[in-house]
Amino acid sequence: MTPRVLTTTEEVREALAGPGRVGLVPTMGYLHDGHAALIRQARAACDVVVVSVFVNPRQFGVNEDLGRYPRDLDRDLAVAGAAGADLLFHPEVTTMYPDGYATTVTVSGVSGPPEGHARPGHFDGVSTVVLKLLNIVQPERAYFGEKDWQQLAVVRRMVRDLNVPVRVVGVPTVRAASGLALSSRNSYLTPEQQERAVVLSRALWAVQEAAAAGERDTARLVQAGLEVLARDPEVRPDYLTVVDSDMRERERVENDPMTRVLVAARMFGVRLIDNVPLWAEERWTGGEDA
Repeated sequence: MTPRVLTTTEEVREALAGPGRVGLVPTMGYLHDGHAALIRQARAACDVVVVSVFVNPRQFGVNEDLGRYPRDLDRDLAVAGAAGADLLFHPEVTTMYPDGYATTVTVSGVSGPPEGHARPGHFDGVSTVVLKLLNIVQPERAYFGEKDWQQLAVVRRMVRDLNVPVRVVGVPTVRAASGLALSSRNSYLTPEQQERAVVLSRALWAVQEAAAAGERDTARLVQAGLEVLARDPEVRPDYLTVVDSDMRERERVENDPMTRVLVAARMFGVRLIDNVPLWAEERWTGGEDA
């Protein structure tokens, strides 16, 4: 069933006036199977599922891809509907940021390195729009992909610090058969380029394997990943790091299930990010050619 499209706060409030548990899936659109996984989880736990589609200008920096970020509302409606969404909130920029808008939400600490240093101001834009969406929809649960791991950490800290009455649910990253993390920005790449971009995933797996073999020194773990990235001359790394639950890099890693390996790099002019848990009972192999 095609979700009902809402464009104003008033329409959202009216549509959600009845009883029932509400789940929110915030997105920037150009939905894919990763978003569908979020929607399906929301559908399984909630009475009403709202998907927001809003390309938030405040989380894009100068010379980033705001103008060319992929947009396709018909595609979004099809994917959201097939996954079980009831409502699709698709506001204009002026609805979210009317004339005179003057408020920014800043979450200190977890919004810093690595991604916050690579993209200054990015997480201010993320936390601001997410808090606005939570206030507009007032869901009991909100669903975010683990692919944007630091974003998930920022949202969780904001919700905790500001006593927002919502449960933040992280959903594991969905990958292509090759192991490449699904992303709307993958649409910028040709199929051949996407195959080469799996090198980011392989770098993460190399760090996992080094830790599983007994390495605990963070610098040597990072080096194991960087050596994999160096195999493809097209890779321009922003960072590869191992962080704890507070997004801090330690000299040595512990057997903490929240320890995460994060990577960001440019390939073929496109900036890609990915991450995996350092400790995983089952590690992705990415197929026979991994």
